Amino acid sequence: MHEYSLVQAMMRRVEEEARARNATAVHRVHVRIGRFSGVEANLFATAYEVLRPGTLCANAELAIAPEAGEWHCGACGTLLPAGAELVCQECGWPASLMRGGDLVLERIELEVG
Repeated sequence: MHEYSLVQAMMRRVEEEARARNATAVHRVHVRIGRFSGVEANLFATAYEVLRPGTLCANAELAIAPEAGEWHCGACGTLLPAGAELVCQECGWPASLMRGGDLVLERIELEVG
């Protein structure tokens, strides 16, 4: 389960940002998890719950926003409908993932003294 290492890295980043702004607490952490990111949202949330005690995130809620995948043709730019074969019906080129392949730390809600 690589979600634990991803959460550890995220928490280090959150703590760096909080310290850089002299924050006294973190209230909420917002992440976006793409459908094709290879990250299981429920495992990510579980890892967060296990790892947050004793950190600045100890009382911070985790807000996860899912992101659907979107594919397009790299040659002609045609968007492929969901569930379609990953080959462009217009020109025959393989499709490229345009959206939904990332794990993104979008926002941190901090308490600054």
